[in-house]
Amino acid sequence: MEFGVHLGAVNPRLWVEVAEEADRLGFESLWVPEHLVVPIASAGSPHEGADHPPIPSDIPVFDAMAVLCHLAARTTRIRLGTCVYNIGLRHPFVTARAAATVDVFSGGRLAFGIGASWLRAEWEAAGLDFDRRGPRVDEAIDVCRRLWSDEKVIEHHGEFFDFGPTAFEPKPVQRPGPALHIGGDGAAALRRAATVGAGWMPMNHSLEELPRSLDRLKELAQREGRTTPIEVTLPGLPGATLNHQEDLEPYTKAGVTRLIVAPWTRSREALDGLRRFAGEFLEPAQVSG
Repeated sequence: MEFGVHLGAVNPRLWVEVAEEADRLGFESLWVPEHLVVPIASAGSPHEGADHPPIPSDIPVFDAMAVLCHLAARTTRIRLGTCVYNIGLRHPFVTARAAATVDVFSGGRLAFGIGASWLRAEWEAAGLDFDRRGPRVDEAIDVCRRLWSDEKVIEHHGEFFDFGPTAFEPKPVQRPGPALHIGGDGAAALRRAATVGAGWMPMNHSLEELPRSLDRLKELAQREGRTTPIEVTLPGLPGATLNHQEDLEPYTKAGVTRLIVAPWTRSREALDGLRRFAGEFLEPAQVSG
């Protein structure tokens, strides 16, 4: 089991300090949230059963890729992730350039979590069709992967993006491109994870529901001829849920390979919470490894 740290659960003023301590303690990854804009008139929720957005319009929202570049300069080995980046809201030129920049300046440490988004008002504020976001996301992913990997001149003529011959440099350190972690619970998310994803990040699955979905993911991957394993990342897990090694057993049994945790209840407790968590869950694994 790998352990990531959920920076969205701590005051942004502490992000650098928490990142440096997580890097020192041996956590595997850091994950930042991402939105382009949160209109005041918003409805819906990414959480099943919730009827309102979990974030207010005036919450501070930072550019995730700029934050990760900054954290790359302040850390040495920990992976840097987005949970998740709304890839359909940008032109692929913007996304591919930002992701390549993070990957190059971090030495290949970007874990690029991407999703189709849930907030209709955000898409409408950007002048985009929320109901066509699925095909737009698919096309954006395809274009980004070509920009990252094709050594020759690239051109594209699609439904949502159209451009003539162009080169794209620099290429990411990770080849053929940054590891993609596909966020979402539906059939489209599973399909993307099976075809182009290094991993899958379910958002609303219970542990009891995961095995069935993972069977479907395995079936889709086999259909694509994949032989590499697909990571399964469960985001936003409060650290209080895990107190002892035996608490990991249900997650391991369900097929989870990474937990993104926030082992504190208040921001001022974050550093001590990281140290307590590391003492229970990281040091034994490091010793046995």
